[in-house]
Amino acid sequence: MSLVIAFVTETFPPEVNGVAMTVGRLVGGLRERGHRVSVIRPRQGKGDAGSEHELALPGLPLPGYPGLRFGLPAGRRLARQWRHQRPDLVHVVTEGPLGWSAVSVARKLGIPVTSGFHTNFDRYSVHYGMGWMRPAVAAYLRTLHRRTLATMVPTAALAADLAGEGLSGVRVVGRGVDTQLYDPARRSHALRQSWGVEGEGPACLYVGRVAAEKNLALVKKTFAAIQVWHPKAKMVWVGDGPSAKQLAAEHPDHHFAGMRIGEDLAAHYASADLFLFPSLTETYGNVVAEAMASGLPVIAYRSAAAAELIAQQKNGMVASPGDERGYVDGALWMLEETERLGRMAEAARQTMLPRSWAGVVVSFENVAREAMATQP
Repeated sequence: MSLVIAFVTETFPPEVNGVAMTVGRLVGGLRERGHRVSVIRPRQGKGDAGSEHELALPGLPLPGYPGLRFGLPAGRRLARQWRHQRPDLVHVVTEGPLGWSAVSVARKLGIPVTSGFHTNFDRYSVHYGMGWMRPAVAAYLRTLHRRTLATMVPTAALAADLAGEGLSGVRVVGRGVDTQLYDPARRSHALRQSWGVEGEGPACLYVGRVAAEKNLALVKKTFAAIQVWHPKAKMVWVGDGPSAKQLAAEHPDHHFAGMRIGEDLAAHYASADLFLFPSLTETYGNVVAEAMASGLPVIAYRSAAAAELIAQQKNGMVASPGDERGYVDGALWMLEETERLGRMAEAARQTMLPRSWAGVVVSFENVAREAMATQP
């Protein structure tokens, strides 16, 4: 039986970030399976009136995230909408004021409501001079999720963490990756030349938001160590953010590619030799999965997606969270032997081939039906 589902989210394609991509995949996959899915989100710019299946509401710019907005409380508008067209399920993706009001309205109307845990906003506060707010932010997030029938998360480790904090109803739905888009076959010699890579390089890559919470100082430290042993190495940065201008000014010898999407982004992954991702604020980290699908070995901390996907010294390397020396040493070990790095690249690709978005969509649907069955 098909379902009528209302997704409430602060971000949605064509915005470029991990949450928007994930929500877009879920919405598209559920529609392909015959479900009627609507999206409620903030307006993405002037003249954005939404579409037949999208309700665009007022929002404000999100501090520190140019181009993104957070939704304002919309209790009356949502109540009117859902009384007129009652969904079978409300799924709240993000925990801003719009999401909070959606949970409240759904509960008031007796509509089953679930939530997704996509971003560790409490950890982000430390990197923006507001560490004193972390306990309050964490309490707010947990309170919102406790008001929903189920909280969907990408990994078993995150589910265990949240359950350990007293959050019930946590369910793992996983994350997928598009292995047709992210494919080693997209490797481009011309692109490597445009980066300034000489011969075999190596070319080291970072993809993601260029911001403090991504622990970029360790990317710089690691690449400096790599340069000692590999003087022709090149550092390539893909993405944008508040730290981008300063980073470019400090490192004119690095290549800054800016924001890339689609096949262009996929070519950047496939054309590199090592992916550096030292973030400790991820709930998942889609870029790790995308890099591995592209045949790009990853050095990361044992956290989020990396903890789930990387088999030590086989398809990548992980270091214990916070062990910078271990992280740098892991990167250097991976680049010691070209043949070994090649074997790891192939193993990374093979790891990701079974992880389709179709399976994640089915998991979401199963958790949604299970939650609906528990509605009082």
